[in-house]
Amino acid sequence: MGNQDKLENKADEKVGEAKEALGNASGDDELKGEGKADQTKANLKQAGEKVKDAFR
Repeated sequence: MGNQDKLENKADEKVGEAKEALGNASGDDELKGEGKADQTKANLKQAGEKVKDAFR
């Protein structure tokens, strides 16, 4: 996995964590859900990239 992809995935994960925390703090369930979805998406991308790396 390229370094750029790793950084983008990690950034997406951190944005998701921030959204979830803000949603928790403000009681905004929609924002909290978006944060969890962003984290899940980033984690799936990271897993896919790791699989690709394993076959290189």
